[in-house]
Amino acid sequence: MDLLQLRETLDEIDQNIVALYEKRMEVCAQVAAYKIENGKRVFDKEREQQKLDSVSALTHNAFNARGIKDLFEQIMAISRKLQYQMIAEHTGGGRLSFTALEHLDVKKCRVVFQGAQGAYSQAAMMKYFGSKVDSFHVDTFRDAMLAIDEGSADFAVLPIENSSAGIVSEIYDLLVEFENYIVGEQIIKIEHCVMATPGTRLEDIRTVYSHPQSLMQSAHYLTEKGWQQISMKNNAFAAKKVAEDQDKTQAAIAGETAAGIYGLEILEKGVNDLKENSTRFIIVTNQKVFVKEASKISLCFELSHESGALYHALSHMMYNGLNVTKVESRPIPGRNWEYRFFLDFEGNLTDSAVKNALRGLREETHNMKILGNY
Repeated sequence: MDLLQLRETLDEIDQNIVALYEKRMEVCAQVAAYKIENGKRVFDKEREQQKLDSVSALTHNAFNARGIKDLFEQIMAISRKLQYQMIAEHTGGGRLSFTALEHLDVKKCRVVFQGAQGAYSQAAMMKYFGSKVDSFHVDTFRDAMLAIDEGSADFAVLPIENSSAGIVSEIYDLLVEFENYIVGEQIIKIEHCVMATPGTRLEDIRTVYSHPQSLMQSAHYLTEKGWQQISMKNNAFAAKKVAEDQDKTQAAIAGETAAGIYGLEILEKGVNDLKENSTRFIIVTNQKVFVKEASKISLCFELSHESGALYHALSHMMYNGLNVTKVESRPIPGRNWEYRFFLDFEGNLTDSAVKNALRGLREETHNMKILGNY
């Protein structure tokens, strides 16, 4: 047989496959109707594994056994998605556990941020809530989460990601630990400034204080200067120390806001290596709410430690046409080599495609939690 004849034969086989696939999906729809009527779950992992074993055993070599297993994993995954869709249509998508709001009530709220006066978190807070917002600051991210969890603050402003240094992993862990939810975000351009007591010259400086991340982000500049670098837990704390010590051999690297608050003089601006450097801050509250025009969803889930688990989870996003913008993983404490996954994707909790995807994820992952729609 020549190539043309071989392709014609394949076309005939493919037509049969398509016809059988559609016939199979008709039966799957009947299965879904039965499950709806009898209140049965869509995902039956034990049954699917038995099916994969039986169809693999029908093949005649190891290569085909692997291939047919992959094929049927896809077929059954599509079948589940059809069933989730039918259940959503039958139930109207189910009741939302989050309350939709026209807008956030931020006029008479109290906001907490981590760090001292002058921290980038404060700048993010003022940009989001306005300069006259009623606010206070705490030492740690956990303290900020506790403040809104206990009700002493309505919102917290927390850094979650820097464009050059990556995620703030502690924030991800705290979002899982606390029943607090993301309702907004604010991106702040990071421009590190060298600041010192008034009258100080650059050539006077011997020691510079800043957060380790800021020191790293300004590595080229600091290498040229040859100053001793001392880490602080926050840029604003560094500025505060320099202001209190009144030592002209000391300088801090921090944001411009800190210089104004602590009466320091900015000697040089934009010393960070990457000029397009930004930090994304999240606005967190203890209420399960979202504004109606929200367009991004964050969630987390755990997966069985087995091949293809993450792919099958993400397939719910692809099948429903949802754009995933971020995937992160964090180790699960006390469980070696097991991970919790964090997803950001575009959508609103009222969208039918989002509801379908969330239903599938809830059935097929462990401990799924919606972290917020904002």
